[in-house]
Amino acid sequence: MTRLGYGEQIRRWRVEKFKKRASLINAGLSDVTVITAGSKAEGLTCVYESDRDDLLVLEGILCVEAGISLQTIPDGIGVYRMDTHAYSGHCRLLLERQTRKHFETIYNALFDNGQGDILLSSSLFLDELSAYIPTDSSVVNHERAGPSLPRSIGGEPHTVMVCALRCHCPSILQRWASRPRHWPSPVLVQKVVSLGANVTAVGFKESEYKHMEWRIGFNTGESELMNNLNDTQAKVYVMLKMIVKDVLRPSQKEITSYVMKNIVLWQAERNPQNKFYAQSFLHWLHDGLRALRTAIVTQQLSYYMIPERNLMAASGLTYRQQSHWVEVITDMMAEGPRVILGLPKIRRAIVASPEPMLWYSMKRMELEMLELENMILNVSCLENGVLDAIRQEILRREMEILMGIQLWMSEEGCTVNALTDIRNRMLK
Repeated sequence: MTRLGYGEQIRRWRVEKFKKRASLINAGLSDVTVITAGSKAEGLTCVYESDRDDLLVLEGILCVEAGISLQTIPDGIGVYRMDTHAYSGHCRLLLERQTRKHFETIYNALFDNGQGDILLSSSLFLDELSAYIPTDSSVVNHERAGPSLPRSIGGEPHTVMVCALRCHCPSILQRWASRPRHWPSPVLVQKVVSLGANVTAVGFKESEYKHMEWRIGFNTGESELMNNLNDTQAKVYVMLKMIVKDVLRPSQKEITSYVMKNIVLWQAERNPQNKFYAQSFLHWLHDGLRALRTAIVTQQLSYYMIPERNLMAASGLTYRQQSHWVEVITDMMAEGPRVILGLPKIRRAIVASPEPMLWYSMKRMELEMLELENMILNVSCLENGVLDAIRQEILRREMEILMGIQLWMSEEGCTVNALTDIRNRMLK
């Protein structure tokens, strides 16, 4: 798995570079803060392997729990009170205080419920946002999914944008922090608490009032937790994601990678860290598969941050899917170590000759590092002359690597593709 791009070194490199990218972007913004979320923030996918999730947090607005005094919040900040009488992990937002300066998308999403309250509608907010986001001929907007607005430029993977509001919910975070646990450490627990929460514009699927509900999330805190998993735990998560994608192959997101993430976080919290080491990988992979099978059978999996929220609720799982997937997972668990041979990516790496595989792995890693550096340049503030010189050197080295791969493919009798195709395939 290290040779396939899931090792500790490249993982840390990705995390650092995506943090730097967000920092450079935010240096030029005032009303919005961009946060890298999902697998890119965790360093667990190659640069072109999956969507890039950008969380756009609107500044100057704060959502607060009941019982928090407005006197403690600066006058320049708009305040919404969280009504948590909704499905666990969700809330409705009631306007408490508006400021002179406000986002048009927010203002147009407000409505009177006829009972003297002004609420912020999640569905109206997304409608306004979809119409507001600028586009051009090179940008392709894709179908909206939950609170996200996916778009792509050219042939690159989707950039998934999710707009969020800051949320101050100390009671929820303290309930999480006070749980008895093996992991994370007290220091990390307090850091996660300090990172706070946000709400995104999506209600519970089966709620009668989903059009005005918002979901409470902890993106930055969860990324911090994932980045503190050890190498074995991170690889168990990656392998579980591969199994869902390549073996179970859900068609309507009945099971998502987020379910796998929560399974791994519960594993880490409930077991001593010294039990997670390289030789125990298969044990924890089987333990994760067992937890997934139980979640499918019972349609129950507690959200790691708010256990009362069931991640399998309204999943859309049919009885036929349940029966089939339970049978598949049971068979996989019975296979023992051979279970990993059912994954195309892993199987190809195992059957490949060691020396060429190692050479290819090193080239792929260098190519990705160069591509990440180029990503940073695209948002940097360097002078044009310096920028062009660095970019030319990166391009020169990328071409050198790709031509070497192209020559190797030709000598092996493979169909030789264009260099851009080779690059895209190597970085997926």
